[in-house]
Amino acid sequence: MYDDVFGTAHELESRGEPFAIATVISVQGSGSAKPGSKVIVDTDGRVVLGWVGGGCAESTVCHEALESMNDGKVRVINVDLTDEVFGMPCGGMMQVAIEPVLPKPDLVVAGHGRIAETLAQLGHLLGFSVTVADPGAIPQAFPTADHVFSTGLTSPEVEVKPGAYVVVATHHKGDHLSLKKAIDNQASYVALVASRTRSQLIFEYLEDAGMPTAHVAKVRSPAGLSLGAQTPEEIALSIMSEVVAVRRGGTGQPMGATAAVRQLEANLDNPDQVLDAPTLSAEVSGESKGR
Repeated sequence: MYDDVFGTAHELESRGEPFAIATVISVQGSGSAKPGSKVIVDTDGRVVLGWVGGGCAESTVCHEALESMNDGKVRVINVDLTDEVFGMPCGGMMQVAIEPVLPKPDLVVAGHGRIAETLAQLGHLLGFSVTVADPGAIPQAFPTADHVFSTGLTSPEVEVKPGAYVVVATHHKGDHLSLKKAIDNQASYVALVASRTRSQLIFEYLEDAGMPTAHVAKVRSPAGLSLGAQTPEEIALSIMSEVVAVRRGGTGQPMGATAAVRQLEANLDNPDQVLDAPTLSAEVSGESKGR
């Protein structure tokens, strides 16, 4: 059974299809599933393979699996088996871990040169599917990229999927068209590597061409976080840092400035106070009634 689950998971992953694997961690009281039982759930909330129990258990697990695929976060849920709506309740509690398996995020780099090369290297290292598109780009300069096109980003053969992360670093007159394609295709992140003066000229051109100001405002320029970057490699690092922050919902602030760290420091400053245990977010830990 486990071989079937992992074989199916491998097949879905190789096709680039999102799915979630739910695994029963523990069962208290009565329950039809046993620890280690697994299911694969697709993006329609349908069980592709496996078994974690029927009725309330399956519907709850499928619902939470969809949520995990939406936010990309692992969660551990408690399923109340005493709340069976149809049929006889099981009379127990089941804990289930749900792990989303999502395709690699897309990083599309328009340009060539050291900034583009470093972006491709960092993107590969961070688990992105990397596409480079530029007339001056050659495969030898981008050995870790998944796709290298010797055409501009606006070429029909260069795909920009919804949710992609796009960096335009070409420094030529077609930048506004590349930005328009990224915005029109609903990229999650669009950045322009250019001076403030040149960026403003490009933004004005886009608005004069009819693009709404709110859409133009989605372009991040200067690109990247404020790291004081000077070299091409440092600039690429600042851009990828911003990409990660956008993808993961980070703030870009120093870790020491976060609320969790400040709470821990406050506890350490008061040794007589009982240390507060970290509180798991709703995405990680939750209790669900059977549906």
